[in-house]
Amino acid sequence: DAARGVCGYAVPLAAPSGLGHNRSFMQLPGAIILAAGRGRRLGALTRARPKCLLRVGTRTLLEHQLAALTEVGLKRVAVVNGFAGERVRQVGGPRLTYIVNKRSRVTNSFYSLWLAREAARDGFLLLNADVLFPPELLIRLLDSPYPDALSVERRERFGEEEMKVELRGDRVVALSKELEPPRAHAENVGVAKFSRGGAAALFATMESLLARPGCRAERELTPFAFNALAQHHLLHAVVINGIPWVEIDFVADLRRARREILPTLKACGAARVLPVPSPPAAVRTSGRSVAGVEP
Repeated sequence: DAARGVCGYAVPLAAPSGLGHNRSFMQLPGAIILAAGRGRRLGALTRARPKCLLRVGTRTLLEHQLAALTEVGLKRVAVVNGFAGERVRQVGGPRLTYIVNKRSRVTNSFYSLWLAREAARDGFLLLNADVLFPPELLIRLLDSPYPDALSVERRERFGEEEMKVELRGDRVVALSKELEPPRAHAENVGVAKFSRGGAAALFATMESLLARPGCRAERELTPFAFNALAQHHLLHAVVINGIPWVEIDFVADLRRARREILPTLKACGAARVLPVPSPPAAVRTSGRSVAGVEP
């Protein structure tokens, strides 16, 4: 975590007003945001809203991601929604395409991505909706010469919760939460890019997994598909160390996003925010008290 710097990360600057930083931006026709999940591990904070609508500063997580996509010139965005989908559509507005995962209660992000295969067939940028990051993370990924790549953070220590990635040079060899820590070199961030050819290979792999007896792939996370893809298709890693980011799975992650990550985004001009007030001792949320955390 110490590698996630405040504002001194060495990345190219984005072109003004999302006018296109280089050819890489033009090679991807759009983005897919996976936002169908509720985020039950956040407790009462997500009782009536998905975690992509939790606020960090003056914006929801979804709005932060849409702003970052606009900065790099990607305006064609499809959002896969499920839980509280109407609220997601209200925040996203009419300019987005919405794909409904009607089985979001019993499936996971693997299935949500599968539902978006038609929108993604020409190549796409993929974002998990619970990740907070500045536009510079997208720039680094899009600037990479690799056509199909995952953004990762290299690290030395891993817990059970991290999506661990095994690398051979810059090539992804395996990724899984169950990967033995001695084999792991990095953590998957939750932002990836796929070319037209990479998308075809990915969805062919997913179709095969869905057809496999007893696999129950629809209940898996997207890295389940990436791991299978990496066994027969070149999938690379783009290291984003030094760029601030956080995946929000637990209340502690949301606190960190507000107290540590948001100020760095503000300092770097990545988000226009108001000063973050000191949190109250307890906030009433949907009939339950969540100490020091607002939805």
